Amino acid sequence: MLRGAHAISLDSKGRLAIPTKYRDWLRDECDGQLVCTIDIAHPCLLLYPLNEWEEIERKLKTLSSTNPAERRLQRLLLGNAIECELDGNGRLLLSQPLRSHAGLDKKIMLVGQLNKFELWDEARWQQQINDDIQGLPEDDWASSPRLQDFSL
Repeated sequence: MLRGAHAISLDSKGRLAIPTKYRDWLRDECDGQLVCTIDIAHPCLLLYPLNEWEEIERKLKTLSSTNPAERRLQRLLLGNAIECELDGNGRLLLSQPLRSHAGLDKKIMLVGQLNKFELWDEARWQQQINDDIQGLPEDDWASSPRLQDFSL
């Protein structure tokens, strides 16, 4: 499982070094092959191990290309998907269009989300966390059957 938030830096070529604790796992799990695409709901990127991304593609394939909403989702996720490979130093190269979409510059956050990572600009990540904490008291947990029985 991918978890935790890690402050990392992009180099001048747009490469990020995956934290050491994930490198061997990613090489074993997906031979260092990942796919990066945009998040359609937030100003960040989604970085999937290839096997996890292939599951997303299977789901996208079942959507109709004639339904405007379904086609839009396919276009946004697949059209922005870029294959990435860990290099010998555990780095990934992010394309300029993806970096621009998420406003990634030098300081970024790599955030584990179970089966994928999110890539955030560090300042935007801090703002998102603050917004999420502020939104907690307003959330109606009872409106979600999965949250009604959730406890820590």
